[in-house]
Order: sequence, then structure tokens, then C-alpha cells
Amino acid sequence: MKRWSIKLKLTCLYGGFMILLIVAALAILFSLSNQEVLSSVQSDLREQVQGSVEELEAEGGYLEVDSDFYNMENGVYLSVYGVDGTFLYGRIPTGFGSQPDFEHDTLRTVREGQETFYVFDMSQDIEGYGPVYIRGITSVTRAENSFTVTLRFALILLPGLAVVLVLLSYFFVRRALLPVRRITDTVKEIREEADLSRRVDLPGGRDEIYHLADTFDHLLSELEEAFARERQFTSDVSHELRTPAAVILLQSEELLSDPSLSEPQREQLEAIRKKAGDMSAMISQLLLLSRADQGRQVLQKEPLDISELTLMTAEEQQLLADEKHISIVTDIEPGIVMEADESFFIRLLVNLISNSISYGREGGTTKVSLHREEKAAVLSVADDGQGMEEKDLPRIWDRFYRADASRSDAGHSGLGLSIVKWIAGEHGGEVAVESEKGRGSTFTCRFPL
Repeated sequence: MKRWSIKLKLTCLYGGFMILLIVAALAILFSLSNQEVLSSVQSDLREQVQGSVEELEAEGGYLEVDSDFYNMENGVYLSVYGVDGTFLYGRIPTGFGSQPDFEHDTLRTVREGQETFYVFDMSQDIEGYGPVYIRGITSVTRAENSFTVTLRFALILLPGLAVVLVLLSYFFVRRALLPVRRITDTVKEIREEADLSRRVDLPGGRDEIYHLADTFDHLLSELEEAFARERQFTSDVSHELRTPAAVILLQSEELLSDPSLSEPQREQLEAIRKKAGDMSAMISQLLLLSRADQGRQVLQKEPLDISELTLMTAEEQQLLADEKHISIVTDIEPGIVMEADESFFIRLLVNLISNSISYGREGGTTKVSLHREEKAAVLSVADDGQGMEEKDLPRIWDRFYRADASRSDAGHSGLGLSIVKWIAGEHGGEVAVESEKGRGSTFTCRFPL
């Protein structure tokens, strides 16, 4: 039940309630109807017996019965008896073999085998003839059987009625929840396209769902404005810091060229130059991401042999790897060509390989692989370094995020993997990571060919 959709839950709730209500109503109705049927049979029996007096008359000392006396209206059998119990005229139902004593104006129930009868006797003095008994007999069982047929017919129709009710409930619930589906679809599109300018924009309404959609649209507007301000702030700050960082870097290099510097002074200036270089690189990365967020960073794609490009980049990075005695091993399938921006694809490779070197173990290995898989090119960069904990993996693509232990190196700004993810996405690809603490990490990019 927990995994069911709201539509199914509401359908079951409303459908079940309606079916329960109908069953209860039918039970009450049939219970009252059964009593009403028996009461009606008794009333008809009395009326037929009392009305039959008009069909009896005496002529010449003999009792005569009108032909209408023999008509069985409402299933009532009429018969006339003498005061000594002698049968004179009338009809008796089949199966009624007993002859109960006569009791004036008394309704009795007589059971004959499997069938039950109502018997009503009335004493009447016929002018010119004398007293007689008029007896009316009707079958209770037949009346009940007729009612049972109606009950069975209703029970047969009940499943069909239940199905119709459930379908109608589903239809109306589905119609009522269509705005919720529209809200959900809009949220999915915003998440997939990262487009905060989208709105639910439901037509005018006054119920809670329309109020929710309107509130959600206002929230999206505020979020869009907040992100726009953040992007503009990042862009403005990056531009403002670009010049001071370049000046610091330039002045540091100028001062380092002075041969009169003492060793402590030279070490301090080297530290300043290194930090200025790191700051300049970070500012460049921020500017790139800012332009990407604003849609102003356009890639110039052309057919490239990415096999050759990957091999060349790996060989260049070996110089950096030598400082930590790390070997870069390549397993590259030749001749893989795809539409790509050369500078940005190289940047993706450099970020991944330098990342694996920075967090690889001393004297370890970085393996760079590139192969075709069906209609895709799969690039893999694996190291045997310190690795990451599972809880950190979803967040490593966030800007400036560095796990406490595995991503604390001061030489990294925490923007490289964000850029890798953006470059992969701009090439129609996707990037994923597998890592185990103390065992290393593997970054995999899949690009469509």
C-alpha cells in the first residue's frame, strides 16, 4: 500500500466506500422489502377473502358462486365450506393436503412439506342459505422465492456495479489530480534541463492544488532571481580579482629575478607566487563556470581523433606524475573520432589525470583507458590512491567541495570536477565515479559517437 500512487489509494478508498455503502443500503432495503413482501401477501389474502363475499348468493335454498370467485388474484386460492367442514366450492393449491380447523378472522401459517402457506378463514352468514366459512390460501414460499430471485439478480449485478464504481472513481480522481501531474512533470523538466525559467502556470482556480501551483511558481521565480544574482556576483568578483592576482603574480616573478635576495626572502616570495598562481587558476575556472551558467561559453566542435589526443595528453602529464613517482599506463583504442572541442576535451583529460596524480599514492599507477562500446566512446581514468568514502561521492561534483580526508590538498580549488562534468555534458556525455577508501578511484566518461 505504501508504494501505491495517490490515484490508486484514492480510487480504492472512494470505490471501497461506495461499494460498502451500496451493500449496506441493499442489505437494509432487502431486509425491509422481505418484511414488506410478507405483509403485502397477508394484506392481499385478507382483502381477497373479504371481497369474495360479494361473489356468493343464495337462490332457492341453494348456494351459488359467481365465476369470478375462481379467479386467483395475487395467487390467492378461495374456497367455501359448510359449518360442518364440508367442501362446497372453490380451489385449493397443489400441495396443501391438510384441513386445519376453521377460526374466524384469524391468519395462520401452515407448513406442508417444503412449502409454507398462509391460511385465513372468515365466517359469513349468506341470506337465504345460512352460515358458511370462506377460506383463503396463498403460498408464502412462492412469494419468498420470487423475492429471492430478485435478490440473486441484485447480487449478480453487484460485481458489475462495483467495477463501474471503481472505474468512475479512478476517472474522477485522475481528473482531479491532473494538475498534480502537471506540477510533477514541470519539476522533472526543470531538474533535467536545469531551466529555472519554467513555470507550472496552471489556469485560474481556487482549490488547494491551484494554490500549491501558484506558490510553487512564486518559489521558482525567487530561486531564479537568487541564482541569477549568485552567477552575476561570481562573474563580477572573478573579473575584479583577475587583475590583482595577475599583478601579484607578475610582481612576485619580478622580485624573484633579483639576485640580492636572501634565501628566506626567496622562499617567502616563492610561496606568494605559488598562491597567486593558484588564485589566478581558480579565478579562470570561476569565470569559465560563470560563463557556462549564463550560456555564454560556446564550444567549437569539430571531428577529432580523441585517441591521439588522449595519448598525447597522458604523455604530457607523465612529467607531473614523475614528481610522485607515479606511472601513467595507457590502454587506448586507436582511431576513435568524435565531434569535440579540442581545447575543452584536453582540459577534461588534464583535470581527470592531474586529479588522479594528486590523490594517487607515491610510486603508484594511473591507468588511462579509451575504448568503443557499442555507439559510445568510454574514457576511464583510474588510480590506486587514497580513494573516497561512499558518502562523499554524490557531492564531489559540487563546486568547492572537498572531502575532509581525500580532497584536502591545498593545491586544488575544488572546481576541477565541476568543470569536467560540464564539459562532458556539453559533449552529450556523462561522467561517473567509483571509489573505495584506501583502494583508489575510477572516473568514467561516456560520449556518444
